[in-house]
Amino acid sequence: MVDFPSAQGIEILPRRLPGLLAVPKGAKGIVVFAHGSGSSRLSPRNTHVARALNEKGLATLLFDLLLPEEAEDRRNVFDIALLGSRVEESLDWLRGEVTLARLAVGLFGASTGAAAALTAAARRPDQVLAVVSRGGRPDLAAGALAHVKAPTLLIVGGRDEVVIGLNETAMAELKCEKRLDIVPGATHLFEEPGTLDTVISLAAAWFVRFLGKA
Repeated sequence: MVDFPSAQGIEILPRRLPGLLAVPKGAKGIVVFAHGSGSSRLSPRNTHVARALNEKGLATLLFDLLLPEEAEDRRNVFDIALLGSRVEESLDWLRGEVTLARLAVGLFGASTGAAAALTAAARRPDQVLAVVSRGGRPDLAAGALAHVKAPTLLIVGGRDEVVIGLNETAMAELKCEKRLDIVPGATHLFEEPGTLDTVISLAAAWFVRFLGKA
């Protein structure tokens, strides 16, 4: 039985990006979340996924990639290079925390956050050991895809036709171990009954498989 932790409010330096950290007792891996445009560390979907991963014995870190004043400029919300660099800052922060530095790292990205996660994974192949994209736009990380070494799982809703095509294009560019799973009946946000639970099952199995090896 996992000792389920309460999420702790933290700040990621040097910009003091606000985050939520949860570390189950005996965790061997940590999943860093990169949310999409218009979302935050408080996203109900991501916090639901994070709690489920905690129950699987994985630590989680949700954080805001942009400060409030930065998010007001819509150009920043779609600046993948900027967002990817913020994911890297979270990885630097993890390395500097004695109790977290030993944990194997995975990245969970949604929407544009998936492109940020893949960009960071390409730049940190020694640190990022697995990536999961939920309803993501990996195509926006096109220049980085061929350099991603971490096993990558792309999850797309079966009714999200445009994004399915974009993910299929990204799959062709990825050279790492990879898989594309399409969730029947789901739209972009996986709001249909049972569809987010399917995402959780797929993502948890992927992270446990690859982070557990470290």
